[in-house]
Amino acid sequence: MAMQRYRWMWGVIILAACCRSQAGAQIGAVERVHDPHIIAADGAFYVFCTGRGIPIRRSVDLYAWDQLGMVFPDGSPAWSREAIPGSRGLWAPHISYFHGRYYLYYSVSTFGSQRSSIGVAVNATLDPADPKYRWEDQGMVLDSSPDRTPFNAIDAAAFEDKDKRVWLAWGSFWEGIYMSELDPATGKRKSADSPILHLAQRKGNTAIEAPYLIERDGKYYLFVSFDNCCKGVDSTYRIMVGRADRVTGPYADDQGKPMLEGGAMQVLAGQDRWRGPGHNSILQTAGGDFLVHHTYDAQRKGIAVLQIRPIAWDNGWPKAGEPISSGIGAAKAITNQSSSEK
Repeated sequence: MAMQRYRWMWGVIILAACCRSQAGAQIGAVERVHDPHIIAADGAFYVFCTGRGIPIRRSVDLYAWDQLGMVFPDGSPAWSREAIPGSRGLWAPHISYFHGRYYLYYSVSTFGSQRSSIGVAVNATLDPADPKYRWEDQGMVLDSSPDRTPFNAIDAAAFEDKDKRVWLAWGSFWEGIYMSELDPATGKRKSADSPILHLAQRKGNTAIEAPYLIERDGKYYLFVSFDNCCKGVDSTYRIMVGRADRVTGPYADDQGKPMLEGGAMQVLAGQDRWRGPGHNSILQTAGGDFLVHHTYDAQRKGIAVLQIRPIAWDNGWPKAGEPISSGIGAAKAITNQSSSEK
């Protein structure tokens, strides 16, 4: 089973209970969250997001969140500041579990630049109260520059397939989304000459980024974000998806159009209040799946907020529900990762 799929300790989620109203959903609890990535671990949910040092939040019900500090208290690793002069903060973190450790991928760049790097840090646990809790940076995984690469090395997303092979997808603008195999023992590329595979692009419109991979019912799904983020209420970000029979592709949309030719099915776009939803991750559970993303609240001057929506699957394609408006579970909704799921 893919590493993103988790088992509930106390019963099955009743999705209908999570969809009562859009009003107030997540508002007030999780402001200023951008590029969220979620994982279930250590009896709770954790969200990592863009920001100085990579902020961490924890919840037991997907609604109320506590702040747990950051991965890098000094702001960013020394190597990243030297590699990308002028970089501020770390972008688009992605947390994964494989080979007995948690791997936190992060991006280093400056806005609109192709001079970028992806780094990785590891930890034995995500619980700060655990004596084994310690983030250890492993340095650069991959980089890009205008004279060497057709891609932009940001927005990393790791994925362990059903054969326990681990992959890293990445990409933002330029020629789109790429992938290469990782060594699960190190979290870095399997070898310096490991093939780099092209998964998706938009010809004539380069606005595609933020890949995220899942497996469901024997199919692989590649989520991406189209158009423009980071403009508050003027953001046009939207969440798109394609699927394939193999993790390496080729990916196509629900009409059969290849993602390498700009194909992708829309999962979620902006609405009157919620503008520019994008840069999603997916939480898969035995009781249902959830779309986790940021969006801009037009009723609050375009502040970026975390939003979580249940996913309904229609003929093998994801449909986003209304954002949850209360905690899930009567007392606690805590997940448990079994050894088989890790």
